[in-house]
Amino acid sequence: MIVRVSREKMAEHRETIISSAAKRFRERGFEGISVADLMKEAELTHGGFYGHFESKEELIALAAERALRDSTAKWEKILDGAKSDPLQALADTYLSQRHCDNPGTGCIFPALGSEISRQPESVRNVVTQGLQRFVGLLGRAIKGKSPAQRRRKAIVAYASMIGGMLLARSTSDPVLCREILRTVSESLSSDGVSSNLTAK
Repeated sequence: MIVRVSREKMAEHRETIISSAAKRFRERGFEGISVADLMKEAELTHGGFYGHFESKEELIALAAERALRDSTAKWEKILDGAKSDPLQALADTYLSQRHCDNPGTGCIFPALGSEISRQPESVRNVVTQGLQRFVGLLGRAIKGKSPAQRRRKAIVAYASMIGGMLLARSTSDPVLCREILRTVSESLSSDGVSSNLTAK
């Protein structure tokens, strides 16, 4: 007997796979988990994968988009709720021990940055759009004499945050890990970040 799955159930399954992939890819890398394991985690059969996606590349692009969208929502909430210095509020949250210990629910760049650069253009296009959103959000949180100056400062601030998180996750020394997170976070503020970047 053939069991037909409703359109609503198919959509629900697709969402489950994308959400699971968005988390697991950030935890293990794009090649660190197979399609079979992702489908098993979603409690679906391996053979059903191609009823939802054309390829793993398509799933990677959709999972990256989901991770970026979730991070954007978190950023907006933090920035909107900041009482004084929005950049510092974001830096404190981003460069926290909680984010460091939970890459699966965090920023895609320190988790997958080196792998993204080797992905097909379809994936990198999705990531580029997300990156532009992050720079735009940071630019609105940073003080500067012009939009161009704020954008330059935003790029430097984000690069510092990503690099700080990457370094913190790379060390086996918990004291050094905390020192890196604290030091980079303290270096960021709307007034102080990259004060040498003056308008040209």
